[in-house]
Amino acid sequence: MTGRRDERGSGDLFGGPAAVDTRHDPAGRRGRSAPPRTQPLADRLRPASLDEVVGQDHLLGRDGALRRMLDRGTLASLILWGGPGVGKTTIARLLADAAGLRFVQISAVFSGVADLKRAFEEARQRAAIGQGTLLFVDEIHRFNRAQQDGFLPVVEDGTVVLVGATTENPSFALNGALLSRCQVMVLRRLDDDALERLLCRAEAESGRDLPLTADGRATLRAMADGDGRYLLNMVEQVLALPEGPPLDGQGLSALLARRAVLYDKDREEHYNLISALHKSLRGSDPDAALYWFARMLEGGEDPRFIARRLTRFAAEDVGMADPQALPLAVAAWETYERLGSPEGELALAQLVVHLGTAPKSNAIYTAYKAARRLAKATGSLMPPAHILNAPTGLMKDLGYGKGYEYDHDSEEGFSGQNYFPDEMRRESLYRPSGRGFEAEIARRLDRWARLRESRQS
Repeated sequence: MTGRRDERGSGDLFGGPAAVDTRHDPAGRRGRSAPPRTQPLADRLRPASLDEVVGQDHLLGRDGALRRMLDRGTLASLILWGGPGVGKTTIARLLADAAGLRFVQISAVFSGVADLKRAFEEARQRAAIGQGTLLFVDEIHRFNRAQQDGFLPVVEDGTVVLVGATTENPSFALNGALLSRCQVMVLRRLDDDALERLLCRAEAESGRDLPLTADGRATLRAMADGDGRYLLNMVEQVLALPEGPPLDGQGLSALLARRAVLYDKDREEHYNLISALHKSLRGSDPDAALYWFARMLEGGEDPRFIARRLTRFAAEDVGMADPQALPLAVAAWETYERLGSPEGELALAQLVVHLGTAPKSNAIYTAYKAARRLAKATGSLMPPAHILNAPTGLMKDLGYGKGYEYDHDSEEGFSGQNYFPDEMRRESLYRPSGRGFEAEIARRLDRWARLRESRQS
């Protein structure tokens, strides 16, 4: 299927004005006619210049990376990474305008190798007569690795300025060769101020105020969840309501659907949120941990995955500082398995609070890693003979078990014998933190160390 392509403007980079797009100026800016009212509001309000783009000042402000690039008269190939409705397509179009390049758009969802070859050949023909091309590839992460490699020659020789848009982390979604030839620009989700500016523009374009209270207005922005396109689509629904008293937040929520939470259980958001949960627990902040726990559940995460990670946390980050944390984690996991959803999630929430408020120690985790390094370094050393069993006469003759002291018969139930191989010195692997129950463990180990030293001297 042939991808949708939109070609406008001509001229070398900054060599001449691009053709004027007449679709985005409801107020008649630059002398253009108003767009037809049948166009969606989001399209009618599409910015006509980079100065009108909201929420991306870190890229388009006076000191923004893209602004500096344009001021230098050069435009590198780019990957625009950001969520839906933050302006990726709009910025690509406006960059083509500002740079005097022909804008060509294809979608990785609908395009194949034949479409790419056609776009590249047409770009070469334009280059031959001095016209540059900005090739905008929407959802570029949907191209496979071989298709991504197809961009390398035309990007490298300047046949096109590639601008790819993606909602996925480029580090995972794009191959290294393509990334090395492009600059990654991160677009931010639209904050409250940016969304409010869009609401004001929508009111100016429609010629009337939204029938919302201040609370209803705030709720509308919250429902958009940083997506400008979704916000303007909801505005159209609000403006289509019959006349009546202004709606508050509760009334608005009853009429409109909140934007679905951005969450993909096998992509970056999955790992971002579980990392946030883990680190909130490690930082002993049960409130933040509960928030991230709820975010994952609202996004559709399997509670069993969360239970598994919480159990890991109990072993890794709480450890012996609270020996009850690990059995409680297993119990919460089993409770969820028995009750299912939605009742079982409460047991996991209890576990989140317990882990968040428990004393923390990674001493077991650290000791385990040190023990593995030591085991690899020392190879196949035999245990000392006195702690080996001697079930046969030959083994007794070889000294197996000779000199072993039964600790229960020793003073204080502690013999102080050496249990490391004879060929290596004793190593201190487990070093309790002194927090929680490990403070008691530290006292025990200290007493045993003194007894061992006195009895082996």
